[in-house]
Amino acid sequence: MEFELRDISFAYGSKAVLQAISIILEPGRFYGVIGPNGCGKTTLLDLMVGHRQPAAGEIRYNGKGLASYSRRRLSREIALVPQNFYINFPYTAREIVMMGRYPYIPRFARPDPEDHAVVDSIMEQTGIQAFRDRRVTDLSGGERQRVVFARALAQDTPVLFLDEATSNLDINHTLSLLKVVRQRMVSGGRTVVAVLQDINLAAMYCDELIFMQKGNIYTRGDTDAVLNPDTLNAVFNVDTDITFNAFADSKQVVFKK
Repeated sequence: MEFELRDISFAYGSKAVLQAISIILEPGRFYGVIGPNGCGKTTLLDLMVGHRQPAAGEIRYNGKGLASYSRRRLSREIALVPQNFYINFPYTAREIVMMGRYPYIPRFARPDPEDHAVVDSIMEQTGIQAFRDRRVTDLSGGERQRVVFARALAQDTPVLFLDEATSNLDINHTLSLLKVVRQRMVSGGRTVVAVLQDINLAAMYCDELIFMQKGNIYTRGDTDAVLNPDTLNAVFNVDTDITFNAFADSKQVVFKK
């Protein structure tokens, strides 16, 4: 399912955040969104999932204006793992993951056997079965993040957005979940758009990188083409050495002190 942004702009009051952004995202690709703090990465995702409306321009999804989709229909098309997830109700981890199936469950109905099968499979793949019956309010930050990750995968959508979704995870679980995402989504012809702070992780998993700077897209393209010292110096004002690493099977970045 293709996303197309046409001259998108957005502002918080008088402060411009995004300026005339135009981009097409094709299915079957893992996109990494990279850029300094405050450059508009999260705002861009908020617009693409329909949480905010652009001040100017249009966002089209699968050939239709994003605003024309009902919330229920959109929730069958797009899933989001946010930066932060706050909940004060003592739902169990499994109940939270089951919330990912709500777009498919008729009103006042109960989950059917297929819903339960999807949830159990996703919990197994994401390694959270061990605390399936624990209250989410009793989980650590990293455990909660893994539950929210699983909830989004249980939505079984053509598009998945990750907004710094691994920020609370240790490296083991980060690698494991990104591997699951790549296997389930990209190999199935679906689309992943991830805001990532770790450039080396982005280099390992992303097919394309979108570098943002001051509310604009500085450059975008295949990871190997755009990940270079000149780009990182222009976007982050840092000096780097970038080489292909056979062990990681990708380019990797070393920063100068």
